[in-house]
Amino acid sequence: MVMMLLRAWIGGLPAYLWSGWGAIASLLLLLAAWEGGSAIYGSLILPDPLTTFATLADLVTTGAAWPELAVTARRALIGLAIAVAIGTALGLAAGVSVTASMMSRPLVTVLLGTPPIAWLVLAMLWFGASDGTPVFTVVVACFPVIFVGALQGTRTLDHHLKDMAHAFRLPARMKFFDLYLPHVVSYLFPAWITALGTAWKVVVMAELLSSSDGVGAALAVTRSHLDTAGTLAWICAVVGSLLAVEYLMLEPVKREVERWRENAA
Repeated sequence: MVMMLLRAWIGGLPAYLWSGWGAIASLLLLLAAWEGGSAIYGSLILPDPLTTFATLADLVTTGAAWPELAVTARRALIGLAIAVAIGTALGLAAGVSVTASMMSRPLVTVLLGTPPIAWLVLAMLWFGASDGTPVFTVVVACFPVIFVGALQGTRTLDHHLKDMAHAFRLPARMKFFDLYLPHVVSYLFPAWITALGTAWKVVVMAELLSSSDGVGAALAVTRSHLDTAGTLAWICAVVGSLLAVEYLMLEPVKREVERWRENAA
């Protein structure tokens, strides 16, 4: 199954890239607005895109960007992996049991309603300046999103299809891979992608306040030096990394996973 998804992803990648002209157009409009804002407010407040990208290119060519991006990515992905494992498992369990679903609602509401900065303050008191602070904050911020996705994927499974599969005595392997898994993953994948963006934002915020390395710490240095171009360069580096992971790796796989709905329709 993995090889089939990989071949389908490679085969559909050119068409997917061509279909992204709308996203490219929106990015060009953003750059135009950025250039206009720089002309109005000046380079001290908002450096123009060329200056920012030149600063970013300098960070990349000198090698200063890679260690900080690697530290940030490691913390974000570790926190995301923990949130995915716990949130998916508990969400699937809550989706199977009505009682567990009812009991989990207040917990999810509390986690969603509490700002990540509040969890960050607690994490700083518990873990200090170690990796535990950003990782814990990412886990708490991403867990509710993944939990709800797994819960909805399990609760919305068509019971008529389940009864039909039981009536025709389908093998357990066929029911799992052809019936249950595609439906649940079609809910989980958007939740995972949303959690990925959340992890990237939260880990930078946590590093800004609690760490001496990573992109967040680099942003703190540029802030203290009033280096607006450097700040924007680090922001572009983080956003570019996130867009590359999401749109070049996860989004094509998501399209293949959800294609079964179009075929069913």
